[in-house]
Amino acid sequence: MDAQAPDQQTDAAKATPDDIVVRPSTDADAPAMLAIYARYVTHGLAKGAEFEPMQAGDIKRRRKNMQKHRLPHLVAELNGQVIGYAYAVPFRKRPAYRYSVKHSIYVHENHLRAGAGRKLLPALIDACAKAGYRQMIAYVDSENQASLKLHEACGFRRVAYLEGVGFRFGHWTDSVMLQRALGDGSDAPPPDHVPVSAVGLGDVSMESD
Repeated sequence: MDAQAPDQQTDAAKATPDDIVVRPSTDADAPAMLAIYARYVTHGLAKGAEFEPMQAGDIKRRRKNMQKHRLPHLVAELNGQVIGYAYAVPFRKRPAYRYSVKHSIYVHENHLRAGAGRKLLPALIDACAKAGYRQMIAYVDSENQASLKLHEACGFRRVAYLEGVGFRFGHWTDSVMLQRALGDGSDAPPPDHVPVSAVGLGDVSMESD
């Protein structure tokens, strides 16, 4: 792990979750989010592996697209500095899955124990529920016990174990799939539900998923 700058060490050591502010991201946050993301995707890649870095414009376009679909894109801020961010995207693209989302959380390496994740995840859950989504999915590295505990503390349960789906740090890695209901979950149909009896068979797509 890279050495922390003295001021970052001090902030991380003194910070508590109450000091962290979660808010919707803005385009001005793109450079900070980009720096956090770049560390995640480049750390541990095999020597010589090809990696096309994301640009600030990519994050801005992603944010704009999420806003169109009422999907939250949040940042965690400590003393005016963005130390983490989180967002949700559609679980799958087909219309049948339009009430389910999957999410990602990234925290600056110097603030991993400052409580950013404990502030970001509940805020993300609330935002997705308010937007009308019913299920939330997470994929977590099986060795990331801190993230697994965080998700379970926020109501997620383990629903699948995926073996050898990633290759990082020079070896294959497993992922744990977790799920949490939002709002009424699957206990009630969505507001725009149309009973099958009201839909002609000719209107039903027969495409396989």
